[in-house]
Amino acid sequence: MESSASAISHLRKGDKHMAGLIKRIGPLNFIPAKERTLFAALTKSVIGQLLSRSAARAILARLTEQLPSGHVLNPAEVLTLPESVLRSAGLSAAKAATIRELARKAVEGLLPGAARIEAMTDEEIIQEIVTIKGIGRWTVEMLLIFTLGREDVLPAGDLGVRKGFALTYRQATLPTPGELLAHGEKWRPYRTTATLYLYEAVHVTEPAPGVKLVKKAG
Repeated sequence: MESSASAISHLRKGDKHMAGLIKRIGPLNFIPAKERTLFAALTKSVIGQLLSRSAARAILARLTEQLPSGHVLNPAEVLTLPESVLRSAGLSAAKAATIRELARKAVEGLLPGAARIEAMTDEEIIQEIVTIKGIGRWTVEMLLIFTLGREDVLPAGDLGVRKGFALTYRQATLPTPGELLAHGEKWRPYRTTATLYLYEAVHVTEPAPGVKLVKKAG
């Protein structure tokens, strides 16, 4: 999903700070990582929670090595693995339990298929998938952005997005999720592109002299 001219034009309009960020970074060349199945996409998202990309990739590699196929995240195969094998791959007890529950639902046909996902709104997808124990809103928002390529997603609770916003808008404190959502209304229907730029802002923007970003109390 390359940053489209319409998205860039919309984000620049009436938002000088976002316009400046876009100018510094230039066009984005973002391509969603299309997965074979929803199960595979969600499993990778669960593995990646609170981990660096390199750590998540290492755990995923160790997990798939234990499967008969050796490289495909097949839910029926995952269910054959005892918890001790999942833990030895580097998964926490909570993540192992979540992935087993995902596998069970996939095998039983309880995860929405590609056709139904395509017809669902972002919020409908979020509300259906967060019913699975161990999967929260952030995980599904990452799915919407990085796998499904939905165009209007703003993960307001994401620390990286909040930090990127504070840096871009020269604030001394991180915005609350509510404040970020309120400001993000002007970015609709291209909040995903805004999100991707805010992620990049962390790497290209320095805090104002003497400013140390802190979370607001309460």
